[in-house]
Amino acid sequence: MNYRRDIDGLRAVAVLPVVLFHFGVSAIPGGFTGVDIFFVISGYLISGSLLDDLDRGQFSIARFYWRRARRILPALVFVILLTCIAAWFILLPSDLHEFSLSVIAASTFWSNIYFWKTTNYFSIDAELRPLLHTWSLSVEEQYYIFAPILMFLIYRYLGKRWLLVLVPIIIGSFVLAIMATSLAPTAGFYLLPTRIWELMLGAVLMLRRPPAIGNRLSMELLGLAGFGLIAYGFLTISESDPFPGYNALFPCIGTALLIYVGQNPPTADRPATIATRILQFSPFVWIGLISYSLYLVHWPINSFVHYLSLQNVSVPTVIAMMVGSLALATFSWKYVEQPFRQKRPFTAPLPIFAFSSAAIAILCAFGAAGALGKGFPQRFPDFSTQKVAVGSWRNGVCFNEGSSPIETWNLADCTLTHGFATNVMLWGDSFAAHYVSGLEANIDKIQANVVQYTYAGCPPDLSYFSYARPSCSRFNKRALTVIRDAGIQSVILSGRWTDYETRGFGGLQQTIETLHGLGVRVYVIGQSPEFIADVQKIAFFARRAHADNLEWPMAMDPRINEKVQPFTKGATFIDPLTSLCDTKGCSYADAGTGQFLYFDYGHFSTAGAILAVSKYWPSFAASAEVAKAK
Repeated sequence: MNYRRDIDGLRAVAVLPVVLFHFGVSAIPGGFTGVDIFFVISGYLISGSLLDDLDRGQFSIARFYWRRARRILPALVFVILLTCIAAWFILLPSDLHEFSLSVIAASTFWSNIYFWKTTNYFSIDAELRPLLHTWSLSVEEQYYIFAPILMFLIYRYLGKRWLLVLVPIIIGSFVLAIMATSLAPTAGFYLLPTRIWELMLGAVLMLRRPPAIGNRLSMELLGLAGFGLIAYGFLTISESDPFPGYNALFPCIGTALLIYVGQNPPTADRPATIATRILQFSPFVWIGLISYSLYLVHWPINSFVHYLSLQNVSVPTVIAMMVGSLALATFSWKYVEQPFRQKRPFTAPLPIFAFSSAAIAILCAFGAAGALGKGFPQRFPDFSTQKVAVGSWRNGVCFNEGSSPIETWNLADCTLTHGFATNVMLWGDSFAAHYVSGLEANIDKIQANVVQYTYAGCPPDLSYFSYARPSCSRFNKRALTVIRDAGIQSVILSGRWTDYETRGFGGLQQTIETLHGLGVRVYVIGQSPEFIADVQKIAFFARRAHADNLEWPMAMDPRINEKVQPFTKGATFIDPLTSLCDTKGCSYADAGTGQFLYFDYGHFSTAGAILAVSKYWPSFAASAEVAKAK
């Protein structure tokens, strides 16, 4: 394989938007799609390297992993070690405990699976996880487990009939990725089966190189189309859109086009295309050369800055993070990456494999120590957590946490208030259940028999399905039977709407229409405040900064309820943010008593639930309201 400056330039096109997106630059809402560009490039280059070995009769699994270890591990180990040192001084005990587990996952290349189980990439607190970005490295490393063997088998036994095997895999993976956007979006984002088509798209481009088109204008237009598709992904796709699925076609096809138009060396008769020359621009090439280290270092810097501030950072801070990331990446590239790529005694196979094994073992030991030490709480003797009153959500019966049969729900146990003329159902997930502890104190205002029907991570949407919670669909459908049998006259729908935005809210509108068919009045409670971290951590850092104000900025999209409301036609929509927040932020504790209004990042404590219900929960005292429901 010949070196291609344009591919290094393409790496710059991939990494810069990722960094800017992570740093909160809103002008590039789809910056995260730069990772997909990297996947296509990796598939292309790795396949070329393997094909060279096969053609020369030098194919060896050990040789392949020796090259991969030299390329990937030195900088990764360097950055993880630096991150561990910073984490020791910065992260509070519970967070250091979680971080320690992620160190083990990242250094053994299964962090995509770890974060699939623990963190949504676009969740509010994702920025507080210093190794979250290693998920993409794990995807690539898992691909490297079987890709060499698959290529060898096709080369040896199918006579290089690459498309015969690779095309069905690409199609199957792409179809799975599309299905996952609605059925299992978090798994679809993180896991190899829904990403492998992106890597194999690059592989096919290398293994069955399409000939250059003779028409010069056509080649120029293809190159510009490649830039256009990538730019479309950066500028129009956002974290609220289904991804990868169809939307991943824009960065991936765009990348394939740019690789294609630059594949033939320029000649006097056929000069490089405009697109290729742009990618060969020296600053782009330089960024591309350090792109791996830049990707590795930028996220921990971003994570620790956000952890220390626990709110959005200012423009000068973003500029400082960018400069710091470029400086550290340049150091890593020059003094860590480069020495291991040169022929030296310590880069021979045996030293490299010894280094790799020792480095992974040391990192795992660090991770195990942090996990077993529970984050070493003695590091912060002035930090302590208090038990926040939450009240009973009637877990396991009225609030199903996924481990109980849905048949355990029963009307008698889950009717929370009694003695009124109106029967009201509270239906939703944990962001519905967190109102329960505030009902009794406000019973004079409510004046209704409230029936709790809640399931963790299960929104009140009859069309919702999740492989992670397969019983959710049956639970929701059973709500219609409960409404009829219990004589429910009004239904209050509440959920963590920030979690369901990528799927869309059309199912909520359909659910409201179905409820109208049953003759019930419907209320929809919008998203309540969510913070970037547990409010007790926020209070700790606020005290350290000598901040007397008990208000803190929200960490979610402040327009989320404006996005939900259009899908609540025919229902009464209630916006909690107008009652609980102002332009400065939302109170996380009561100014008079000092009681925390939340027991974590956004679920109400008893004090918070009492306040919320008193401010905006609907009243059923007027008989006219009951009559309307009949």
